[in-house]
Amino acid sequence: MAIRVDIDVMLARRKMAVGELAQRVGITPANLAVLKNGRAKAVRFTTLQALCEVLECQPGDLLLYEPDDPSEHTDDLTSSTTTSR
Repeated sequence: MAIRVDIDVMLARRKMAVGELAQRVGITPANLAVLKNGRAKAVRFTTLQALCEVLECQPGDLLLYEPDDPSEHTDDLTSSTTTSR
């Protein structure tokens, strides 16, 4: 799964510092850095809502789906189709 959190773009558009965003959202700068740097395994809807409220944006402005390499999945589909017959 390749979901990317693109907070940097919205921060630049809003001319807002990371520390200010963290404070206004109510999370630690360290947790915001985890989101920003793509190391988060999950995000609470309440956090996503707060980010959208503060940055005046939609969730789709912050979360981007980048598909994995399709060739990696072709083998998986072929083998599962073959074994299920």
